[in-house]
Amino acid sequence: MAIGLLSVGGMLSLAWQIYAYSASSSPVATDVAIVLGAAVWNGKPSPVFQERIQHGIDLYQSGRVRYLIFTGGIGKGGSTAEAEVARLYAIGKGLPAEKLLTETVSHITYGNLYEACQVMKVFKFRNALLVSHPLHMKRAIKIAEDIGIKAYPSPTPTTRYRSWRTKSGALAYEVLFYMVHVGSYAIGLVDKCAA
Repeated sequence: MAIGLLSVGGMLSLAWQIYAYSASSSPVATDVAIVLGAAVWNGKPSPVFQERIQHGIDLYQSGRVRYLIFTGGIGKGGSTAEAEVARLYAIGKGLPAEKLLTETVSHITYGNLYEACQVMKVFKFRNALLVSHPLHMKRAIKIAEDIGIKAYPSPTPTTRYRSWRTKSGALAYEVLFYMVHVGSYAIGLVDKCAA
């Protein structure tokens, strides 16, 4: 009974930390922004992904970053990598192609960040802003730090998770996968990639 209560209490505490962290946004300028992948619908960014891409574009246009790294491979039933869809979207918004980098093999947050780190090493980038939706920020930053990326949060200013129902579902997902990552790290399943 006591162990069960402690477990529930721990999960509720983590949920609160994730929710509170979602408002964290760093004002620093960095070498690059890593835009975490999301679904592509019929060759176009899903609304969630479009918000991430647009925030990356805004960071570049405001001079906060010098490059963007778009992440994500080909999703189930797709034909174009998420990162390539994002790159084409940004080019369509007037960004120079040579400032838009991609990794096109990953399918989960850990993979997005690990592969983005490989790109950072090639270009000798020292630090990054991470772009995703607000509730994803705590887990994304934790994974980045555990991999070896000097990263700062830059959540999208808007989110599709507005109702209590969608927020609670996203929050439960983040709690679960935050714990999965912490467990994976503890048993040595997280590879380092010092950028």
